[in-house]
Amino acid sequence: MASIHHDIFIAAAPEAIWRAARAVDRLHDLLVPGFVTATEMLEGEGAPVRRVTFANGHVVDEAIVSVDDDRRRLVWTVMQFEHHNGVLTVAEAEGGARVHWTADLLPDALAATVSPMMAQGLAIMKAHFEGQA
Repeated sequence: MASIHHDIFIAAAPEAIWRAARAVDRLHDLLVPGFVTATEMLEGEGAPVRRVTFANGHVVDEAIVSVDDDRRRLVWTVMQFEHHNGVLTVAEAEGGARVHWTADLLPDALAATVSPMMAQGLAIMKAHFEGQA
């Protein structure tokens, strides 16, 4: 199973980044504008599901597994993949926040597409929160 890890320092308050991350229906305007162009919550039973449209045209449905305010930790799964477990954490760091994004996924071949998208998403998040967007 591919396991991808990316992290980045963002010179912004961790609380502000977490507020945007935990707003699972607002990726497109609060967390990563330009990387995600639309976020729609789908109706249904069970875990909340959001439909995410990326700037490159990819559309995925993601089940929200956990939103942990105490740990500033969000967990989701991409439903179209054989297996996916995504985790985003926001930690305090001197002068800002350290954001860590992990994805465990199958099939392994997806890593070649997913890893660069994760890196791009974090770069856009950094630019957005540091006022460079």
